[in-house]
Amino acid sequence: QVQLVESGGGLVQPGGSLRLSCAASGSISSLNPVGWYRQAPGNQRELVASISSGGSANYADSVKGRFTISVDNAKNTVYLQMNSLKPEDTAVYYCNAHYVGFSFWGRGTQVTVSS
Repeated sequence: QVQLVESGGGLVQPGGSLRLSCAASGSISSLNPVGWYRQAPGNQRELVASISSGGSANYADSVKGRFTISVDNAKNTVYLQMNSLKPEDTAVYYCNAHYVGFSFWGRGTQVTVSS
């Protein structure tokens, strides 16, 4: 069983930045891949960014150049640095990790981009 706990969401103005954190209950280096998804009201959950245990990152086209995913193995934490935020980035952001064929989810953290 893998537990994932997100933090770092909040209200930010357009053009601002936030950094989301996802703390894993075990060794994050054993999780492959780990990533961030988001779900806005009325929309399906979508992949934002993911990173493999080898460090290969993948981004949705809508966030390329603005968001960066990274992992701190010592802290068992995956981060999502979000810059140049737009109102359309407003959503609940979920951490996801795969381990021995199973997919695990955090409870999510709300990100609201509004003036």
